[in-house]
Amino acid sequence: MTTFLELGINKSYSKALKELNIVNPTEIQEAAIPKLLKSKTDLIGLAQTGTGKTAAFGLPLLHAINKDLPEIQGLIIAPTRELVQQIKKQLFKFTKYLEGNIFVEGVYGGEKIDRQIKALTRTTHIVVATPGRLLDLIERNAVDISSVKILVLDEADEMLSMGFKEDLNKILKYNTTKRNTWLFSATMPEEIKQIVKTYMSPDALKIEVNKNALVNENISHHYVHTNIKEKVNMITRILDGRQAERGIIFCRTKAGTKTLAKQLQEEGFAVGALEGDMQQKERDKVMRAFKNESLQVLISTDVSARGIDVSNLAFVLHHQLPDHLDYYTHRSGRTARAGKTGQSIALIIPGEMQKIITIQKELGITFKELSI
Repeated sequence: MTTFLELGINKSYSKALKELNIVNPTEIQEAAIPKLLKSKTDLIGLAQTGTGKTAAFGLPLLHAINKDLPEIQGLIIAPTRELVQQIKKQLFKFTKYLEGNIFVEGVYGGEKIDRQIKALTRTTHIVVATPGRLLDLIERNAVDISSVKILVLDEADEMLSMGFKEDLNKILKYNTTKRNTWLFSATMPEEIKQIVKTYMSPDALKIEVNKNALVNENISHHYVHTNIKEKVNMITRILDGRQAERGIIFCRTKAGTKTLAKQLQEEGFAVGALEGDMQQKERDKVMRAFKNESLQVLISTDVSARGIDVSNLAFVLHHQLPDHLDYYTHRSGRTARAGKTGQSIALIIPGEMQKIITIQKELGITFKELSI
């Protein structure tokens, strides 16, 4: 097995990684790190969430920072506040044994902008940001990205599907000549190809992680036959058999999310809902309870689940199958992270078997029927 030292990561980072229990590089880390350390290059990384991307771009980015220059040299853009906080936290942990400081600041919506403007007046080397808030700060002249050497787009496809296309285009227009752009995405829709063509070098390095496995191999896929009336009853039976396990139930609508949460709470299950109309404070409260395991199950819409990374989720349950195939990949990818196994279970009503057949064919996976 390769070590991080062999990939060219310096000793102080390597020591911090060991302490975080990150011992052997994942496939994307092994492919990306040596190349990003050695040469100034643009990079396109095709990888699912949970493959170790943060270290794959984070470690080379930290290596590229000149600690003596008090200016923003690295910029990481991610779709959600949760993901921004998580990346910032990881970079901070990586630098635990570093001599001297690399200062990382996180900026995102849902928090007072004045506080963030004030934080950015201190020395900052790397900014991790959501697109909307970053653009706001740039337009107020509160953040200067003219010296950025490396710009990272994390989960680029999610940012576009959340409607950040215009914001991203405006941000990407800044300082194009001086920087390298590293783009990470689980899928490559037309709009991403457009970004690559417009803002990245034609010789960009391309890394694809387990190309054939669009969906993580450690996930087993199941469907359960039911009907609309029986759905809640079916879910309670599934949860009854898994009281020691944690998971996420996906609903298509905000209203469906709220209703299901209420019905399951009445049945005595420790569940919480995440949906688009929630205040950020409420959302943070639910996420905290889920992370510290006082909630067993999270019920969420596709958009509200973006950027959630909770380890040890045993299952994902689809109250309805999503309309988009990409969403199936994103949903099921919330389980079986960091090498663990997980189950993805879809409730299907009469007439929906065709959807299962389509997903199998398009994503190259096999569903088994689960009888309960």
